[in-house]
Amino acid sequence: MVGRSNPEPQRIIMGIDPGTNILGYGVILVEKRSVSYVDMGVLDLRKEKDHFIKLNRIFEEVGKLMDTYAPDDLAIEAPFYGKNPQVMLKLGRAQGAAIAAALHRQIPVFEYAPRKVKMAITGRGEASKEQVSMMMSKTLKTELEPKFFDATDALAIAMCHFYQLSNPLLDASSSTNWKAFIESHPNRVK
Repeated sequence: MVGRSNPEPQRIIMGIDPGTNILGYGVILVEKRSVSYVDMGVLDLRKEKDHFIKLNRIFEEVGKLMDTYAPDDLAIEAPFYGKNPQVMLKLGRAQGAAIAAALHRQIPVFEYAPRKVKMAITGRGEASKEQVSMMMSKTLKTELEPKFFDATDALAIAMCHFYQLSNPLLDASSSTNWKAFIESHPNRVK
């Protein structure tokens, strides 16, 4: 899937901004070279105290969204380096639960670093959530509520994946596609 110079005539891309308290999702529809907004929202897990129950809810709820929208690809934000290893571990687990939901449905997964997403959307790797939200609103010609920054980030991740697929000048190897990695490095997988 990675490296195609043109996306298929119609394609649904789901973006996920993983989190154990708030998980954002965004869905876009690509028709030829035109992109339109489908849906976005958040999964609010703040009332749930048990971390493992949160992970199960992420797996189930993201799976329901995938069943509803039938995405062709899942684009997900990679955990970023932070000062608190516990936070990174929890984010990685949330990401893993969403990835497992996609893999359970044979949906290809593509991972993008936060800086790459911001660069693709705004041209600045240090862009704020407000700037990303504003650019997504303009790009998708849709009024997006600023209270849903996790959801607009998820839309941005989906758009970053679209740009990756549709721009032959972008280096497709800069996203992480586990299937492509395994095919390219069979000796590294046991």
